[in-house]
Amino acid sequence: MSYLMKGVKCCSPVNQMHKVTGTLFKAHILGIHEQQFKISHTSSQLSSGKANSYNYVIVGAGSAGCVLANRLTEDPLSTVLLLEAGPKDTLLGSKRLMWKIHMPAALTYNLCDEKYNWYYHTTSQKHMDNRIMYWPRGRVWGGSSSLNAMVYIRGHAEDYNRWSREGATGWDYEHCLPYFKKAQTHELGPDQYRGGNGPLYVSRGKTNHPLHHAFLEAAQQAGYPFTDDMNGYQQEGFGWMDMTIHQGQRWSTASAYLRPAMSRPNLSVAEKTLVTKILFQGTKSIGVEYVENGQRKKAFASKEVILSGGAINSPQLLMLSGIGNADDLKKLGIPVVCHLPGVGQNLQDHLEVYVQQKCTKPITLYNAQKPLNMMRIGLEWLWKFTGEGATAHLESGGFIRSEPGVPHPDIQFHFLPSQVIDHGRVASTMEAYQVHVGSMRSTSVGWLKLKSTDPNDHPIIEPNYMSTERDIWEFRQCVKLTREIFAQKAFEKFRGPEIQPGNHVQSDKEIDAFIRQKADSAYHPSCTCKMGQLSDTTAVVDPQTKVIGVENLRVVDASIMPSVVSGNLNAPTIMIAEKAADIIKGLPSLQEKNVPVYKPKTLETQR
Repeated sequence: MSYLMKGVKCCSPVNQMHKVTGTLFKAHILGIHEQQFKISHTSSQLSSGKANSYNYVIVGAGSAGCVLANRLTEDPLSTVLLLEAGPKDTLLGSKRLMWKIHMPAALTYNLCDEKYNWYYHTTSQKHMDNRIMYWPRGRVWGGSSSLNAMVYIRGHAEDYNRWSREGATGWDYEHCLPYFKKAQTHELGPDQYRGGNGPLYVSRGKTNHPLHHAFLEAAQQAGYPFTDDMNGYQQEGFGWMDMTIHQGQRWSTASAYLRPAMSRPNLSVAEKTLVTKILFQGTKSIGVEYVENGQRKKAFASKEVILSGGAINSPQLLMLSGIGNADDLKKLGIPVVCHLPGVGQNLQDHLEVYVQQKCTKPITLYNAQKPLNMMRIGLEWLWKFTGEGATAHLESGGFIRSEPGVPHPDIQFHFLPSQVIDHGRVASTMEAYQVHVGSMRSTSVGWLKLKSTDPNDHPIIEPNYMSTERDIWEFRQCVKLTREIFAQKAFEKFRGPEIQPGNHVQSDKEIDAFIRQKADSAYHPSCTCKMGQLSDTTAVVDPQTKVIGVENLRVVDASIMPSVVSGNLNAPTIMIAEKAADIIKGLPSLQEKNVPVYKPKTLETQR
């Protein structure tokens, strides 16, 4: 989901804000209780002897790794080491001092800061005018849940039923819904679809912005239904977005899962530790090798090593460790532990494009991005966690079907009362509003491979965007259907000229050219270590999340999705980790049968 709210020149100085932060909160920091500094066991204690042996070693303190670290250490007899390549998400125990992460509206800062971001780029995309696409991924406690736009979307029930048909037995909707609920505390309270006791706080927007209301009204004028919960009974339609924001702060998995578990003596957490290799005895995983402060170290796992690095890092580490396509590994001189040709294959992502309209009234976020207003917004957030800084402003959205015959929504909308340029790295130039729109079940599939044997080298990322006629047609529909919504009466008093694509772009050929030039990743890479049956030669893990062909090794993150879900990936990734934790503990899966899911009365019409 593209980042927004603040258009800043990449890596621009923000000294003024830091000065304000320091002045306001010097006293606050001095008064922080000792437990806020308390870190159970840091990597400095991982030296020799028994200190570097654990039951479980988890690689990656991101959206999945933080969940696993919490759930596996609920058993006081289970010892866990959690290794993260990036830094902590707090400074001196304070979220305020790390406002770039925790202030929801400040999220674009981390797009230009490699300190928290792997900063990946794809190969030149031959179906998109040979553009090289930018892929930010979280490299910090919380992973991409510390960088994303905080949109909480689960996908459609049929995505999980499809997973089951694709070989992920036991991952159908009735076995996944309970884990979405287990993770969640929704501010509107529990019901048949929402959770009420989980660590992940989910809320709705508070700005009540007139442009969000106009968007929802326009969608209904265009003939689409209003849905009061797109994560509940009815995904199809337009409504208010759920967000992982709690009391005005980003609620990442580091906040939801990791920090509450830090005081447990059986959890050790490390930062700035790059795992370079999985250690094997034959085909049995026994630990990992990692680099910390320039020193090469080892940590051992008596039960399992669990990879939670995400859809790029997890397959990269498998290949560096000798698990992957044997021919590719031999070319690089990597000894083959297990020939598993599916590693790094099946790469799937969501593309999206911005349709932008000039606004005739000065009510967008344009003024909020001027220096003095930014200071005012920042100060209010730093003082009270309230105001325009306390939201990512993506407070409304929707899901529709691209044409008759499509059984459930395949196009997603995120509405924003602002203009975004170049992932938010360039400042907005005018009063404008936009919708982020894209198709959700692309038929274009890519791959990633090692560039070299150096763990610091980013892999070769080939998403193969827009390589099928179906994808081209769906994006054409995205533009046409968005324009239809923006043309409704609800927008009359706000609607200025179309900025993007622009009124000169009308024919299918012109729309296709616009998509090639302007579509970008929605930051949802997935499916590169796909879950499936042993009989599936492209599967990497089995339905128990165990890596096929070796022992004591699992992958638990978005890479194990058999196919990408119809929506954002953070909520499903957290669900995967919740469910995997029960599998690892040997507990029977939770299940909720016969939960009703909306189906259109007829598939003969598009809406």
